[in-house]
Amino acid sequence: MANQLDLEEQEQLDELKHFWKQYGNAITWCLIAVLACVAGWNGYQYWQRKQSAQAAAMLDEVIKVALAGDPEKSDRAFGDMKERFPSNIYTAQAGLLIAKSEYEAGKAETAKATLQWVADKSADAGYASLAKLRLAGVLMDEKAFDPALKLVDSVTAESFAALAADRRGDIFSAQGKKQEAKAEYLKAWKLLDESTEYRRLVEVKLNALGVNPMPDEVAK
Repeated sequence: MANQLDLEEQEQLDELKHFWKQYGNAITWCLIAVLACVAGWNGYQYWQRKQSAQAAAMLDEVIKVALAGDPEKSDRAFGDMKERFPSNIYTAQAGLLIAKSEYEAGKAETAKATLQWVADKSADAGYASLAKLRLAGVLMDEKAFDPALKLVDSVTAESFAALAADRRGDIFSAQGKKQEAKAEYLKAWKLLDESTEYRRLVEVKLNALGVNPMPDEVAK
């Protein structure tokens, strides 16, 4: 019996040796590839965290110089962020802040360029959408209504549908197109949650057009 077991074990060992001789290299290379992918993913995650931490620190600096009312330092700080972290969400946040400061300082063209950069470069659809809506507002103030509407129409993120409708309402209202403005404001009002403070602002706009956005009114 012992000899039979020894023979069976020897046969299994021979089969294993034959299998490894035939497929061992392929298995080894597959394992190396898998381990390399794991190591690469871990390294990428570490790099991402490091990049985000550095970008967050630079955003803090942008906020400080912006609040201090130093546009030159703000522009330099934001320029550094764009160069080092162009697709980071903190850079998009900084861009929206800088654009606001620029516009309030009377630098409309610079503000438009900054908002366009965020709209084009942000990896986050939300920040890109917000930049487009703010840029559309600047264009509306300049009475560039068609480009403003075109920009709003390019906002396709579902979570921004209400804000896009509200902005269209603003543009139509500025053009004196009351019926179109009413339709867009009503759309925004219905899309916004009842508890949202912004919904009350849309309601004020509707009231100014002689509309009471109650359920029976909306249904008409």
